[in-house]
Amino acid sequence: MERLWTPWRLAFIEQASKVDSHAVSCFLCDKPAEPRQHDRRNLILYRGPHAYVLLNLYPYNPGHLMVAPYLHTGALPALDPPTVSELFALVQHAVGILEEAYRPDGFNVGMNLGRSAGAGVPDHLHVHVVPRWNGDTNFMPVLGETKVLPETLEQTYDRLRPYFARLAPR
Repeated sequence: MERLWTPWRLAFIEQASKVDSHAVSCFLCDKPAEPRQHDRRNLILYRGPHAYVLLNLYPYNPGHLMVAPYLHTGALPALDPPTVSELFALVQHAVGILEEAYRPDGFNVGMNLGRSAGAGVPDHLHVHVVPRWNGDTNFMPVLGETKVLPETLEQTYDRLRPYFARLAPR
């Protein structure tokens, strides 16, 4: 069996393990509850009626997005049809925007439902959209235990925000 080592994720795992799964606070609820003028600080790129798009604070690659419903639930069947429709429409838009802005060679799109499935935030489902490039894995994460990202989260936000602004009024 091969192993995939992701040492850059340790900060997230350690932070998430300190949070009681029954705690009132959830960053996927807290961030969109803040005023819209804090969207850049909170890395929120787009707000729809039922779901929103934000940058992943611990990205695998530049442009790593998450699409989440406002509803706090870890159960996909708990989402009503309008929320499901908007959630996956936003995933579709995110892929198109990332194709235009970054020109990746492919994507990983997915959800981890439940802690045993790998969900770092099992009580609030979200979809990851990760752009991928041929050769985007190199010796740095493997040997140097360091993930090299060529731009800051703020630069990624500023690069992608104009594309999301075209979707619809926020």
